[in-house]
Amino acid sequence: MPFSETLKSIVESVEGGLGAIIMADDGIAIDEYLLDGSGMDLNLMAVEYASLLKEVKRMADVLKTGSLEEMAVNTGRAQVIVRSINDELFIALILGQDGNCGKGRYLLRREVFGLRERLS
Repeated sequence: MPFSETLKSIVESVEGGLGAIIMADDGIAIDEYLLDGSGMDLNLMAVEYASLLKEVKRMADVLKTGSLEEMAVNTGRAQVIVRSINDELFIALILGQDGNCGKGRYLLRREVFGLRERLS
């Protein structure tokens, strides 16, 4: 079930969008969209962020703060926003350092509902 059109729409609708990926919590990429020349390795990102997400989910369970909905990581070169689709799947949006994080968060939150419906 390809989701590349949804991913493309998100990336191209936000200033500074570089790529987006839907991934399983084991780090397996389900679908992805990457702008040409972005210099990002989405598959490697999926594996590494899946590991981080497992730890954050575990911490939320231990602290009894509810399930993980969203996580953002800002580095010197990129911003990564990760949003939960369901218990096993996440969507990650990669923005450049000066990308519009607020709009990216909004677009992910909006699109997750449609993704959930398509997956059920």
